[in-house]
Amino acid sequence: MRTALIGLTMTAMSNFSLPQADEYAEFYAGYIQRVPETDVVGAMESQLTEVQATLNKFSDAEAESLKGTEQWSLKQVLGHLCDSDRVLSYRLLRISRGDRTPLPGYEQDDYVAEGRFNERTLESLLEEYTLLRKATIALAKTITPEMAPRRGVANGSEVTVRALLYIIVGHTRQHLEFIRMRNAGKLS
Repeated sequence: MRTALIGLTMTAMSNFSLPQADEYAEFYAGYIQRVPETDVVGAMESQLTEVQATLNKFSDAEAESLKGTEQWSLKQVLGHLCDSDRVLSYRLLRISRGDRTPLPGYEQDDYVAEGRFNERTLESLLEEYTLLRKATIALAKTITPEMAPRRGVANGSEVTVRALLYIIVGHTRQHLEFIRMRNAGKLS
């Protein structure tokens, strides 16, 4: 009985209108433009399956050597997606709960270098991503219409809860596009 009640509460809201330009810094516009859906929680859920299906087409050695971006391997991109889900969902948590404390940015290249993702197995990185994305989805399901327009400061710029939801989806979508473009022969 208790589990059912929690499940109902957590699925109460998943549709949000597209954020307006004043809800995020300009450098996030490319991410938000990649998300036409209003059901951002559903997009997060389908994206989890999409990331798994795409990266499972590569061997461990390929994921270490093939490029997911100009500078990062597929494993490093996946590690970056893990780091980003953590950072962005933490911002989502803080701002959605009304915390107005400015939140710092992070240097993604330093995080990737220190993450040592090429030393890990692709399987372990996919498992970590899966767990993190499920946690992000669980948090996103708790966002109410009253929380969506809340504003906070992250990385020196104002951002809303609604924009963060779209940024999470758009960021992953952009990296999947890069992976597909750079590895089209393997993925066709």
